[in-house]
Amino acid sequence: MFKIPAALTLFLLLLSCAGPKGTQSGAGKTPFLWQNANLYFLLTDRFYNGDPANDVNFGRTATPAKLRGFMGGDIKGITQKIEEGYFDRLGVTALWFTPVVEQIHDKVDEGTGATYGFHGYWTKDWTRLDPNFGTEADLAELVDKAHQRGIRVVFDVVINHTGPATGQDPVWPSEWVRTSPQCTYKGYESTIECTLVKNLPDIKTESNNPVDLPPALLDRWKKEGRLEKELAELDAFFKRTAYPRAPRFYIIKWLTDYVRRHGIDGYRCDTAKHVEESVWAELLKEAEIAFADWKKANPAKVLDNNPFYMVGEVYGYNISGGRLYDFGDRKVDFFNQGFNHLINFEFKGDAHKAYEPIFSKYSSLLNSQLAGKGVLNYISSHDDGGPFDKERQKSFEAGTKLLLCPGAAQIYYGDETARPLIIPGTHGDATLRSFMNWDELNGNSTRNGYRVTEVLEHWQKLGRFRKAHPAVGAGTHTMLSASPYVFKREYRSKKFTDTVVAGLDLVKGKKEISVEGVFSDGTTLQDYYSGQTVTVSGGKAIVNSAFGIVLLGK
Repeated sequence: MFKIPAALTLFLLLLSCAGPKGTQSGAGKTPFLWQNANLYFLLTDRFYNGDPANDVNFGRTATPAKLRGFMGGDIKGITQKIEEGYFDRLGVTALWFTPVVEQIHDKVDEGTGATYGFHGYWTKDWTRLDPNFGTEADLAELVDKAHQRGIRVVFDVVINHTGPATGQDPVWPSEWVRTSPQCTYKGYESTIECTLVKNLPDIKTESNNPVDLPPALLDRWKKEGRLEKELAELDAFFKRTAYPRAPRFYIIKWLTDYVRRHGIDGYRCDTAKHVEESVWAELLKEAEIAFADWKKANPAKVLDNNPFYMVGEVYGYNISGGRLYDFGDRKVDFFNQGFNHLINFEFKGDAHKAYEPIFSKYSSLLNSQLAGKGVLNYISSHDDGGPFDKERQKSFEAGTKLLLCPGAAQIYYGDETARPLIIPGTHGDATLRSFMNWDELNGNSTRNGYRVTEVLEHWQKLGRFRKAHPAVGAGTHTMLSASPYVFKREYRSKKFTDTVVAGLDLVKGKKEISVEGVFSDGTTLQDYYSGQTVTVSGGKAIVNSAFGIVLLGK
């Protein structure tokens, strides 16, 4: 008889363990709140290859520099992992993947070697998907499968620039883009009306002057048999909105089409501080209309009444700045221009502090200056060369701090499996963009004295706790005890209340957690870390487990 290896047995057990389910509270079921989102961010090309047949297109066969070419990940691969329940077990409530619109066809030869647009930020045509990533039918299936599991989909969008110009990818007309000067970041104008780097044409988002469509784009549409359809849709859009046919409004139309057709739940807006802030309010206006149109056409697929979501990458924004980002000569409130959240570049540094200073700081700011808005915290990302724990020596601590911190949480693919962030032979941000380490996970590999499956199980437990209890990310934080460290989170709205108690760095074995004044005697609680059910007695919840963490909730 074939015997399953012990390592594989452990891994299968982790996959099958869904943990305690969230319970109903208040007047209805547990609501989804973006303030408590457990958002999983992945590079589409680097996550999972669901369709090897689409790995090479447009003659992209040149040998690139290390980790700077396409590697096969695609939309079907993401969908496959949705169907396998990978994100459910991790407690993921929203998926953000890098842009999937068509990229420049050719490579760019830089000082670090040849680079293709595998990352999705070098747009050639906003009106179609890149075949390396998949088709619109693939995207529709992904959104449907995600929604069936209560997972929202966040579309990564770029308005600031096109892709670089190459021999196969002509620069857009001068009425559309500027090719100089490069940004110097000495103030507002030198951050916006400029190119981020050499050969990255900057869309003239400030212009209201009508422009014609690029001849190269019209020629492509004609060859593909969709010229009349595209032009008719543009005519209808500009007639309905009365916008001038300026560059940004063409792009806004093209981006909101994906919302109207597929029910995309939100946008992650790339290079947000490099675009006039008013443009994002214009984008949100049209996205909300498109979202409403989709809901009206698909009433059976509507998840809830949450409005369209937008999170901005205002590079360098820190939560300590409250609502304002300082350009040096101007302060801008991006939250007032359509953004629910901004990505918080401060958390990776705060993560070096003890639990209480982090949690109390974030609770205070989110419930005062940022009330009604929020931040998206992260420990690592695709273009941040200084993440928390780059050597992956603190993967358990990283998960605990990120997933239990007030605010929304961004898991960068592989945070939960200790995917290496230092890859020999790479240059720049390529080292952060290796392929998802499925091989290590399946082989139950060991790193820094622990198994990657153990790391995954830790993140899964924390993620499912967050998903089941909005109070974790959206509630107010109160420390109940400094030693042992125990805290409470409480969320209240007119229709729903939620309270949790958590203890960290506790003794292993029998633990008596004081919950007096929080949960009354006789209350049945779940410990989401050990899986035990306990009953409050004498103002205490007694948990006897081999773990130093207790996560209590109804």
